[in-house]
Amino acid sequence: MKIYERFSDAEMKRLGLTGNMPKHVGIIMDGNGRWAKSRMLPRSLGHRAGMDALQEIVRVSKSIGIEALTVYAFSTENWLRPEQEVNALFSLLVEYFYKEIDELDANNVRVHILGSLERFSPKLRELMENARERTEKNTGLHFAIALNYGSRDEITRAVRSIVSEGIPESEITEETISSHLYTSCLPHPDPDVIIRTAGEQRLSNFLLWQAAYSEFVFTDTAFPDFTPEVYFECIKQYMHRTRRFGKVLEV
Repeated sequence: MKIYERFSDAEMKRLGLTGNMPKHVGIIMDGNGRWAKSRMLPRSLGHRAGMDALQEIVRVSKSIGIEALTVYAFSTENWLRPEQEVNALFSLLVEYFYKEIDELDANNVRVHILGSLERFSPKLRELMENARERTEKNTGLHFAIALNYGSRDEITRAVRSIVSEGIPESEITEETISSHLYTSCLPHPDPDVIIRTAGEQRLSNFLLWQAAYSEFVFTDTAFPDFTPEVYFECIKQYMHRTRRFGKVLEV
């Protein structure tokens, strides 16, 4: 079992990670299938390599002081993929929750599941609920895994919930909607930066509401090759940005 040591100030300086660190990072983990295809491997092995990469990203996120990490693992649209690939993904998820929960819990990581879980098997739902309940009192990195997640679906469910609660129209604010989204469980619901791997430059129905003022960083690196070093370079790109939030900054 690995212990996620917090990097020293000297190590952070050596890595160039001093200054305006993001509190919440979102990652669209893309390119597993293309990575496998380029090596003439089954797509399932690309997803396994992606899972291995994710383990390292979670570890170093805690080490550099990220407070919340949200990863896009399985979208509502991913059900359209071949059944064999979907089943392989679910087998990997079962394996992940079996193997990683002890390490995550021991390192004070709190696990959140974002998305609608009804379509998953009872076994996988039980594992996800166990991970969430077992770590709910942890106070370190908030690790949110978006599964059967789609932002339009999330917003639709939030609106239905607001209507069912009978909240008067005049009292509905942006905060009302935000509080009914899956990400309301996070200390910083809106990501400061969203990173997408494998060269595509779109959100693909990921955190549409929450990304209103997020910075975006795109890398050509496929997720299985998304090493901590590549991750740190993406973080540094964010750190060099100036976030205005619609304001004019005085020169």
